Amino acid sequence: MTMIADFDRFRPQRLEPLTAFRAFRRLVRDKEDTAQVFEIMRALSGRSIARGYNRMLGTMEGGRQAFLREELAHRLDDPSWLAQFGPGTVGAAYRDFREARGFTAEGLADEARKVAPQADAPHPVIWYSRRLRDVHDIWHVLTGYETDALGEACVVTFSHAQTGNLGFAFIGLGAAREIRRENRTVPARRAVLQAWRIGRAARWLPALDYEALFAEPLEAARARLGLRPPTVYETVPTEVRAALRLRA
Repeated sequence: MTMIADFDRFRPQRLEPLTAFRAFRRLVRDKEDTAQVFEIMRALSGRSIARGYNRMLGTMEGGRQAFLREELAHRLDDPSWLAQFGPGTVGAAYRDFREARGFTAEGLADEARKVAPQADAPHPVIWYSRRLRDVHDIWHVLTGYETDALGEACVVTFSHAQTGNLGFAFIGLGAAREIRRENRTVPARRAVLQAWRIGRAARWLPALDYEALFAEPLEAARARLGLRPPTVYETVPTEVRAALRLRA
């Protein structure tokens, strides 16, 4: 039995666009309702997760990570581990990012469990889906997108380019449309399109050794991974981005 066929036991492959649309409307009403993001991902992921896992096995580092099958969330929520990274490193930037916002990896995991009871299943492909969940905030740090509505739209569109998961594209394009409705001066469509292009041009990030990455200088890591600056996003003043409420 192939890995993809084995994964069929854990989730249906049929896309559920109506479910995704309803979840998106709930997300628009409350941007903090992160469970709706996972509902959209569940509805539209199709075979992308299994394909991503198989792609991971096709790389030396990815295969090593899959063999080790370590849980990133455990590392990311270990304050003594995070404390070791010096100024200017990826690890320090991530530590500052989460401390400023009160984020935890386990908090994100709890949101995922609301719509995916099998999220903690001891299965390699589901382990890979947890990995994609846990790197979300790391990708914020690496790409330079903040957690305002436009930044989230950009980072999920970037994630679609990296993973092929239609749920990311659905959220990113839908959010850009809502932002455009709210404030027509914000170049939301151009920003998410650039984010997708940045994701396509960059190295494939799911297979990285994130523990080693955290010790690298942030700017050097961005250069090594081919992550270009998000120049369109950065043209929008911080106060304008902060004012976006994405309300229906």
